[in-house]
Amino acid sequence: MAKLTSRAEDYSKWYNELVVKADLAENSGVRGCMVIKPYGYAIWEKMRDQMDKRFKETGHENAYFPIFIPKSYFEAEEQNAEGFAKECAVVTHYRLKADPENPKKLIVDPEAKLEEELIVRPTSEAIIWSTYKNWIQSYRDLPILINQWANVVRWEMRTRLFLRTAEFLWQEGHTAHATRQEAIDETEQMLEVYADFAENFMAIPVIKGIKTASERFAGADETYCIEALMQDGKALQAGTSHFLGQNFAKAFDVKFTNKEGKSEYAWATSWGTSTRLMGALIMTHSDDLGLVLPPTLAPIQVVIVPIFKGEEQLKQIDEVAFKIQKQLRAKGISVKYDNNEQNKPGWKFAEYELKGVPVRIAIGARDLENKTVEVARRDTLTKETHPLEYIDIYVEELLQTIQKDIYNKALSYRESHITKVDSYDEFKKVLEEKGGFISAHWDGTPEEEEQIKNETKATIRCIPLNNPLEDGVSLISGKASKQRVIFAKSY
Repeated sequence: MAKLTSRAEDYSKWYNELVVKADLAENSGVRGCMVIKPYGYAIWEKMRDQMDKRFKETGHENAYFPIFIPKSYFEAEEQNAEGFAKECAVVTHYRLKADPENPKKLIVDPEAKLEEELIVRPTSEAIIWSTYKNWIQSYRDLPILINQWANVVRWEMRTRLFLRTAEFLWQEGHTAHATRQEAIDETEQMLEVYADFAENFMAIPVIKGIKTASERFAGADETYCIEALMQDGKALQAGTSHFLGQNFAKAFDVKFTNKEGKSEYAWATSWGTSTRLMGALIMTHSDDLGLVLPPTLAPIQVVIVPIFKGEEQLKQIDEVAFKIQKQLRAKGISVKYDNNEQNKPGWKFAEYELKGVPVRIAIGARDLENKTVEVARRDTLTKETHPLEYIDIYVEELLQTIQKDIYNKALSYRESHITKVDSYDEFKKVLEEKGGFISAHWDGTPEEEEQIKNETKATIRCIPLNNPLEDGVSLISGKASKQRVIFAKSY
């Protein structure tokens, strides 16, 4: 099995190799698109199911809306249309036909031009709010709390598996409310749902904050976000929740009669996460041997590998292994017993390390004699001998410990890579030599924000929530500032 390129040597190459060699995904025949393979999709399914559970616990229902959006709908909210225009895939015709000059070749039928061009959804606010117009007449129809699991298309020029692809999977919530405060409460609630999911399920520490005006979602009055830090010192936006005000209600004339009998526009939110979280998972925890998966997300939480000579010894190990497997499954732990005789134990050890299986149990002849097993942790690469008695309880507790330890390791890295700076020279030095999040003062203008971005490629990732007030001066203009913001280079 070929080794991965080390992170220190080439982080980008390491990431790409790991995604492919760990059987998570591969490039497809369509430029910029990917095939998510069964092992990668199993991880995504765990993410999806856990988020879906949390959405339903907060009162949301799933629905599905068309992938095609009439161009006129898309144009209705000007900021949204302008923000996504460069990434849109557009359908202009609905039929192909044989080329008269070469019957084996298909060409677009010029007579099959659509009366109105269709946008392949880059996001669904337009099609959903055009639908909500028919659903909302009275305050009694509100709130509407809808989520959809879908694919979207954004025609990215520079792509990378999971992190940025022309088509990707996501969920997008779209809610309608009777008051401004209800919509703000919804926006903040969903940010908390995302942060809780990232930290307690994915073991990824995040900073909760608000985007600057120039970084907001197109068509939003405010964008809330969670920002994570990858091992190469770059930030990754892991989820966003948008307060849309009445912008889409006005664009699609969505009004309701309030309790006082007056007509007013509905208030809106939208929020989303995507398969980009797979990239965050890989880059936050994994190492030069392969994936490191938190137990909550591992398709296989425990693998049992027999070490034997001859059929008779394998039968004896089988008996013990199947008993352990049954005990662990009774506790809801996913277990694979790999007694495939085609591959040697060493190959299996490397394979399951590559795939990030949190716990490996090895059973050999000596273990049979001593009534013990060897238990190895993927995250620390440590191993120890443990008695067979109560092995199920030990492994159950070990998985919980691994989950906490993986989070704490990522948190320690994040905390050691938040650097306060007070000058532009110091800012540039830290950015190039250390990376990570940089906490610095900003004068609040888009001009200074844009200058820093152009000169350093660092952006303001967020204005942290509950940001402490602190007198200071901004990096470039020297204007007075009352709080620090978080800068970083990002994916």
